[in-house]
Amino acid sequence: MQKGKPAKKYSQAGRLHSIVRLLETRRGLTLDELAMEYDVDRRTIQRDINALEQAGYALTTEWSEGQKVYSFLARSRHLSPITFTLPQLMSLYLLRSLGAHLAGTPFQTNIDELFKSIHSVIPDRYAAHLERIARVSLPLLHGARDYSPSAPFIDDLQKALLQQYRIRLNYAKRGKSEVENYEVDPYTLVFHKGGIYILGNAHNRSGMRLFALERVRSIEVTRQRFDMPEGFQPEAHFSSAFGLVSDTPMKLQVRFAAGIAHTIKDRLWMPGQKVSSDSEGRVVVEFEAAGQMELVSWILSYGIHAEVLEPAELRKEVKRQIEGMRESYRGKEKGKRSLNRRNSMAHITIPKESISGISLQPPTAAGIKYILLDK
Repeated sequence: MQKGKPAKKYSQAGRLHSIVRLLETRRGLTLDELAMEYDVDRRTIQRDINALEQAGYALTTEWSEGQKVYSFLARSRHLSPITFTLPQLMSLYLLRSLGAHLAGTPFQTNIDELFKSIHSVIPDRYAAHLERIARVSLPLLHGARDYSPSAPFIDDLQKALLQQYRIRLNYAKRGKSEVENYEVDPYTLVFHKGGIYILGNAHNRSGMRLFALERVRSIEVTRQRFDMPEGFQPEAHFSSAFGLVSDTPMKLQVRFAAGIAHTIKDRLWMPGQKVSSDSEGRVVVEFEAAGQMELVSWILSYGIHAEVLEPAELRKEVKRQIEGMRESYRGKEKGKRSLNRRNSMAHITIPKESISGISLQPPTAAGIKYILLDK
């Protein structure tokens, strides 16, 4: 508001209309700037911002010089028309197929609606070609979870993520039947190996936590807003993790047999990794990573073709797992061999016409014992 100019009085409806026009014409405004513009306090402007979001306007926020700046994700409630090239359409179909594990969720519903919109504006003569594009890529996903039971929670979760509302979670701990309660500021959805996770600040646990979506039993969206930490980057939370677990990082060396060296050396396992080969064609991979459980699983997936060289504690854990598997298989083989021996001793072929005259008893140490019955 200019100095010396009398303040213009707005009703809330008039102020909301003016805020929309102001945000459409400027790159972004802070709460203080908006409050000064309309000669109201910050709490009034915050209520106006909430009302705009409830009306469907897509507002986004970012930090600038220590203040949160509000702007529109688009200049109106609907995005402007977008044109696609055929390679871009093919890439969209690839992304769609990669989301196969989202079946039965609102995510999949939104994706289907997106492609219906694409189909509605494509000329009929392109329809067959579009079907061919849909089959150009085929990702094969195994072990994906079924998230259709989680569908009732996802709408609320989307709202909380987009509008930065705190949520209350009822969450089943792994391996336990009881449910625990959490108050969480949801920062990011994490997708990992067909799984969906919520990364956020758990207030009653005083720190960042990762929640598996399939173990969420209910979600309540509160009216309490939260601010993203300035400079927050979700990937930084997993920067040292080999997967999802961010425990104590370790420096490891793993040697792979020459027969599978080609499948190892051309992949990026962790940033900063070192790969070397010896005279026998074997490959040694060195990197630093956290998540012992996930590292052990990765190493064991290569069977006899992978050997941990360092560190000693990781080598010891892999060895313990191998010995446990050996005992498991050995026990089953012993039981199978013993059963086969008993079956071979107890087996006898009896003519059909004589079956009514023979009564078999359990085998003894001397072998088969049978008694002829008097007719």
